[in-house]
Amino acid sequence: MVDGGAKLTASHGRFAAGSALAAIIGTRLFRHPVSLDDIPWTTLYTGSEWALRIAALVVVPQRRAANAARAWLLLILFLPWPGVLLYLLIGRAYLPRRRLALARSIAAAIKRVEPQALTLQGAPSTTWSTPGLELAARLSEFPPVGDNRFELLPDYMPAIARLVAEIDAAERFVHLLYYIFADDDVGRDVTAALVRAAGRGVVVRVLMDAIGSRDGLRALAPRIRAAGGEAIAVMPLRLWGHNAARFDLRNHRKIAVVDGAVAYFGSQNIVGDHANPGLVNEELSVRTTGPIVRHLHAVLLADRFLETDDLPPEIDLRGLWEAGAATAGRAEVLPSGPGYNEGTAEAVMIALMYGARQRVILTAPYVVPGEAFLAAMCATARRGVAVELIVDGKSNKPLVQAAQESYYDAMLAAGVRILSHQGSFLHAKHLSIDDDIVLIGSSNLDIRSFALNAEVSVLIQDAAVAARLAEVQARYRANALQVTTETRAMVSGARRTLENLARLTDSLL
Repeated sequence: MVDGGAKLTASHGRFAAGSALAAIIGTRLFRHPVSLDDIPWTTLYTGSEWALRIAALVVVPQRRAANAARAWLLLILFLPWPGVLLYLLIGRAYLPRRRLALARSIAAAIKRVEPQALTLQGAPSTTWSTPGLELAARLSEFPPVGDNRFELLPDYMPAIARLVAEIDAAERFVHLLYYIFADDDVGRDVTAALVRAAGRGVVVRVLMDAIGSRDGLRALAPRIRAAGGEAIAVMPLRLWGHNAARFDLRNHRKIAVVDGAVAYFGSQNIVGDHANPGLVNEELSVRTTGPIVRHLHAVLLADRFLETDDLPPEIDLRGLWEAGAATAGRAEVLPSGPGYNEGTAEAVMIALMYGARQRVILTAPYVVPGEAFLAAMCATARRGVAVELIVDGKSNKPLVQAAQESYYDAMLAAGVRILSHQGSFLHAKHLSIDDDIVLIGSSNLDIRSFALNAEVSVLIQDAAVAARLAEVQARYRANALQVTTETRAMVSGARRTLENLARLTDSLL
């Protein structure tokens, strides 16, 4: 009791003394108010900048690759306040808690869509045994399946016409998921086909990325809904609230599924080939039939599940496909993004390059590789494998192109052959290994596609598909100029400075 009373008395004394001091300070401030001109604003601002720099050293490197941390720290070092504001806006690859909780439910949703995965059980172990293919089988949520058929559609408008005809022939349902669904002639043609399908009783469900398809959501989605179809904005742009999502983390997938029997995937959006001013788009879309359709459909429905919390009746495709011979059309879906293994496509590509015996051909519009990817390209070339990179001579993203070109000298020194495609904007994204392995999808060769955006690629082991892709690549090659050490030597000092500065922002692009 004595100790408690003493503590209470001491506490009361400190409180009384504090009250008295506050009263004295308040009185003086009232008699002599501080002018705003008396506040040392310059000192305070300088101090705040150093506080931000120090805080960034603690916060930014957490759970982040070293190159990404360096890029952000460099920006905050030179421009503390703008750098921190930009970091808070796009620097943290987070999703709202609700979306994360739903993402964790994707596995359960996929199992409902695909209750009995069609695997290659019983097939000889040599048919899917290269290290890269084995890694894909371990990383992907989907098993490899056989007996698929693939038709490559490298011609832009005929590929769109093929999809429209597929929608017009639909009998049960049409499900679409696209990053860009534009309000242009192509978007309106596809919308008209969807309206016709809904009018004859076909179930129509369309998922459009909230940013990439903002015009389509504004002008075309109401027409689809008025016809009885469903049109949903994927990852709507809100900083908080129900289903909020950051503007720079987008759903970049392109998938169409018709009646559960046919699917389309690749790089082509629902937009005209002149979407980029001064450039004509060149794409690669793929039409596929077989068990792989179920897996592409599962990815699409899982994305819908993130927005609606439910799975539609069309998930039941049992009996439509049965496991076929493992010797034909082996393929595996490789999704990445929220709810899936991060970096799956990048890891598989790296493993495939290290396992290549004869040739590696990479095609992409945006190539800003991480250290591991660049090392795989260069090491593969140095051990005598023919490594070829086909890129655009003129990009719709000049800063990305400058960063991309900063890697050319290291690639050339290792023996990589670089071809600069001319005459069109080559937006296709694919990789081929030797004579029988290809990977085609929506993923660019950069950090954003590998770690941030929702993407989907399909890994195929089929000599006939590889041969057809080789024909497409030959067409690219015929319209390309080779980048050499001589042409790189002619690059001006100012351009090299721009390239090197752009390269510092590789984790921000």
